[in-house]
Amino acid sequence: MTPGERLVVRYRLAEGQAGGHFSDALGELREVTEESVSIQTRTELVRIPRAAITHAKRVPQAPTRRRPRVPRSE
Repeated sequence: MTPGERLVVRYRLAEGQAGGHFSDALGELREVTEESVSIQTRTELVRIPRAAITHAKRVPQAPTRRRPRVPRSE
């Protein structure tokens, strides 16, 4: 996988972290190092240790948002 691709990554949370045993990050891959990967989600940059990753896959680009429908005038 290369930076710029959109993907979802499931990873193990560190001991004692709230939210269960796993979490997912969906967004644009920003950086890959020997120790971690960085994903820009809609709200934040998430750095995930590679040893914690259980699954990863490419996903299609997010659909473009449509303008709200405006009622027609009669």
